[in-house]
Amino acid sequence: MSDHSQTIAAIATASGRGGVGIIRISGQQVPAIAETMLGKLPKPRYAHYGRFYDAQGQSLDDGIALYFPAPHSYTGEDVLELQGHGGPVILDALLKTTLTLGARLARPGEFTERAFLNDRLDLAQAEAVADLIDANSQAAARAATRSLTGGFSNRINDLNQALINLRMYIEAALDFPEEEIDFLADETLFAQITDLQTQINDLLARTSQGVLLREGMRVVIVGRPNAGKSSLLNQLADEQRAIVTDIPGTTRDVLQAEIQIDGLPIHIIDTAGLRNSPDPVEAEGIRRAWEEIDRADAIILLIDDQIGLTDADRQLLSALPAKPVITLHNKIDLTARNPGWIDQQERILAISAKHDQGLDLLRATLKDLVGYQQQDEGQFIARRRHLDALERAQAEIQQAKIALTDLAAGELAAESLRRAQAALEEITGRFTADDLLGEIFSSFCIGK
Repeated sequence: MSDHSQTIAAIATASGRGGVGIIRISGQQVPAIAETMLGKLPKPRYAHYGRFYDAQGQSLDDGIALYFPAPHSYTGEDVLELQGHGGPVILDALLKTTLTLGARLARPGEFTERAFLNDRLDLAQAEAVADLIDANSQAAARAATRSLTGGFSNRINDLNQALINLRMYIEAALDFPEEEIDFLADETLFAQITDLQTQINDLLARTSQGVLLREGMRVVIVGRPNAGKSSLLNQLADEQRAIVTDIPGTTRDVLQAEIQIDGLPIHIIDTAGLRNSPDPVEAEGIRRAWEEIDRADAIILLIDDQIGLTDADRQLLSALPAKPVITLHNKIDLTARNPGWIDQQERILAISAKHDQGLDLLRATLKDLVGYQQQDEGQFIARRRHLDALERAQAEIQQAKIALTDLAAGELAAESLRRAQAALEEITGRFTADDLLGEIFSSFCIGK
């Protein structure tokens, strides 16, 4: 964590040329920088049009200035935004001027990090800022907005308060035995624990969906050369991403397409045909294909239905890692087989990638593999660390329940509930190590 007494500055708009470019400045030096670059300190929260000057008083640009005094700003500090023309040279000159006047270049995510440290956002909300920017579907954007506005954090805080109440009751009975509080015979206590477990299970389900919305699903298409892998990629992506010919081995490298199925982001990867090849270029493509297979969440094995399942296909199946596999018999337009399930239990499906036959069943199967449910209301964007924290909290609550019912050990139950509370507080950042904070905010874009 860096020195937050320093003033920071960065270009807040995307790189390249645009109609408007924004410089964002935050910290104690903001009023002095504004006086030099604008000739005055603007009225708070009003848009001021004027010229922007360098440290020597030379005009650099003209545009809109917005001033947000602490603590009523994004970071909780004095913040100045300069909205000028979006040329790289102009923005670079404005940024260099702010650095000359006492600011330093902001690290990735440092503005949001300061908002977190100044209690403008909790950690789950801060992460939702980056997730909203990176959202690759409308469902993910809505879920990120819901988390950003505190929906996810409020659920965590409610669970946390329930845990505190349980701890207070048990620890009071332990600390004041003369009060003769028999918590082991209190059915209300066990009902509250059970209700807490139910609430966490519900939030775990929503969090799992949120992780899918954020990270998506990685699906690799494999098979022998000329089985129709590139045609399948093109059909799923609804565009000609890969070259399709009758010549085996056309695809030499890894090709990717991003698609959505009912809001679920899916990364489809087309790979080189898997076979032994003396061609060094094709061999490198095959090596990369196996790398993608190892990273996949699911694998689609494509078989030419004209040939059927060959010994080479069986060898390929046996060599695949222990991951969900969907086997597609392709080119049924040439064999007169009807599209649909050949064996639903084994996930073997007849399709024609060229004519988009049977692909709706494929899409539905991909969703089922990861347990994705299309629901918008109440969905939160989430990360795997949130899922891990909730699972640890649930495990500790179960241990507390066992300590009470099987061991009659109130001290052990209280300690398990304390650890459950600490796990939940990791999500919102009330109890989080500095190295985790550094890792989280370093993944943000500069200027945010």
